[in-house]
Order: sequence, then structure tokens, then C-alpha cells
Amino acid sequence: MKQRLSFPKHPARDTARADWIDERRREARAVVADVAHHSDHLIRLACTVLVQRGETDKEREDARILLVVVDAKHPTRGNHRQDPEVGS
Repeated sequence: MKQRLSFPKHPARDTARADWIDERRREARAVVADVAHHSDHLIRLACTVLVQRGETDKEREDARILLVVVDAKHPTRGNHRQDPEVGS
């Protein structure tokens, strides 16, 4: 017979974490709602938050689509090495 392990419950910490996540989600929604006035970096960050923590499937999917659109604006983003076939 296995003995069940009991982990301590921390309701105050859990509540604070949930509040913190809700606040980040609200901030991300505000950024996405006004993409014209925010940098691509901030939009990417907001989309990442919504992809991971969005409340509905629709919200997460819309954030994924916007992330693809923003990344498509800079196709070489993250590619810091020069192409050996070009130049030299």
C-alpha cells in the first residue's frame, strides 16, 4: 500500500500568482488591441503571453496568427550569421 504524500497548500501564494497572471494577461490584451502604437518586440511579448495564458482557444489562436504576421515582417530575424553564398 502506497502512502500518499501531502504537499503544503499555499492559498495566499496561489491567489497572488493568479492575480499576477491576470494582470499580465490584461496588459497583453491592451498591447494587442493597439498594435499600431507598440513596438514589434512588445507585440511579440504580448502575443507570447496570450498564446500561453489566453483564456479561450480563440484568443490563443488569434495571438498565434498575429505572432506569425509580426515575424513575417522581419524574415531574417534571429539569423545573425551571414549567408556564406552571398557577398564575400
